Amino acid sequence: MEMQSSARRRKLLKFQVFIAMRAGRGNGSGAVAARHREQYDQPESRVMSRPRPKHLDLTKIRLPVPAFVSILHRVSGAALFLFMPLLLWLWQESVASQQRFEQFRSVASHWAVKLVLIGLLWAYLHHLCAGIRHLALDLDIGTELAAARASSWIVLVAGVGLTAVVGVMVW
Repeated sequence: MEMQSSARRRKLLKFQVFIAMRAGRGNGSGAVAARHREQYDQPESRVMSRPRPKHLDLTKIRLPVPAFVSILHRVSGAALFLFMPLLLWLWQESVASQQRFEQFRSVASHWAVKLVLIGLLWAYLHHLCAGIRHLALDLDIGTELAAARASSWIVLVAGVGLTAVVGVMVW
């Protein structure tokens, strides 16, 4: 019961600060608003039973597999968008003439360029597989928790597997 009255008192103080600021009695620096702000900003020990973290430790947050796949879908889409001019330029240069194709082939034979191209290949294949999964979810197929987790694992394995297959053929 005490927590309810404390929560009500905090809400009332917050409302009073809002009214004081709206009524033109100050811009938040007035005596009334300052007194209410002090009372509002000083929570009672009963209200907060445990200390809140000052900074979130992102290394300790564990995402579920569907969330991880969704984030990777966005990252792969952004990578494809950012590298699209490079890919279009490489394709244009490779089909321009026989000499430019040989020049492209010599540049693409470098291990660093192959690594970037395989990374973009993964981005494309993962984005394709995750896009198909998202279309199925939009059609209300596989929205149950077990099916969503299974389809997420399928997307991860298919993206990496297809990248490995095509990457071996390219390398």
